[in-house]
Amino acid sequence: MQVTVTLVADRDTNSLSSDHIDAARDAAARAGGVPSREIRTLAPGWAAEFPVDGTDAAAIAQALDDTAALNGIDRAAQPSAGRRKKVLVADMDSTMIQIETLDTLAAELGIGDRVAEITARSMAGELDFVESLRARVALLKGYPAREAMAIVMDKVVHTPGAERAVKTMAAHGAHCALVSGGFTFTTSVVHAELGFQDHAANTLDIAPDGSFTGLLTGRIVGRPTKLEILTELCGKQGVGLDGGAAIGDGANDLDMLMAAGLGIGFHPKPIVRSQARFRIEHTDMTALAFYQGYGQEDFAI
Repeated sequence: MQVTVTLVADRDTNSLSSDHIDAARDAAARAGGVPSREIRTLAPGWAAEFPVDGTDAAAIAQALDDTAALNGIDRAAQPSAGRRKKVLVADMDSTMIQIETLDTLAAELGIGDRVAEITARSMAGELDFVESLRARVALLKGYPAREAMAIVMDKVVHTPGAERAVKTMAAHGAHCALVSGGFTFTTSVVHAELGFQDHAANTLDIAPDGSFTGLLTGRIVGRPTKLEILTELCGKQGVGLDGGAAIGDGANDLDMLMAAGLGIGFHPKPIVRSQARFRIEHTDMTALAFYQGYGQEDFAI
């Protein structure tokens, strides 16, 4: 089996150099592989890749992790065949955008500390996600909804590289869905801005007087739902789960991350970092495209 090693640097702090590439080639050789001398530059000073023959991806990934010279460099080792995925399911909060929607909403209502503590425990895997979601939403009961939600939308900041990665995948035939344990008032806007074709999230119930009821309506989107949607979309695209990509940061993303062919922990919480096969820890969302072999010339924007 041929494996491709991809290296991605943060150009602002740690431009990708020949030393990084040599260190990665040496690591692949220590893992029993035969690294090619042919290096493909995906973006100068930013990302590059090379093929390796003769060993498996897991062994190379471990050797790369053990190489001090690659500290600060994001990397992936994966089978060369089928790297470009036909489906993307992405988390939203702290992944595609740089805020936690519910925490931000609660902060605007003056109950931020109470909600944020529950959120942190949930994302760390200490609490069941759906139970913690209901508990946090219950704290909103009686507070005015519309103005607070509008303020949250004003605070939404897209993750650098997110639009580039999503629109590039979509332009090359992937079906991209934003699937969040957050709320539809955010995903309905963010998914279109970033280039996703679909979105799914939870819906906050609002009373006739414009206040939150403290309840959710409709389908609850939690950890199992994300895997269900990934599976459904892969089926529609005619590929197995190995033909799908998933990306997220928290414990409620783990099922889809572990099932997808390319499951990426994005600046992950510790529980995700310890389990995700692929990670983006030092660079921006463009690495999602680089890991699939898209070069700068392939970018949609």
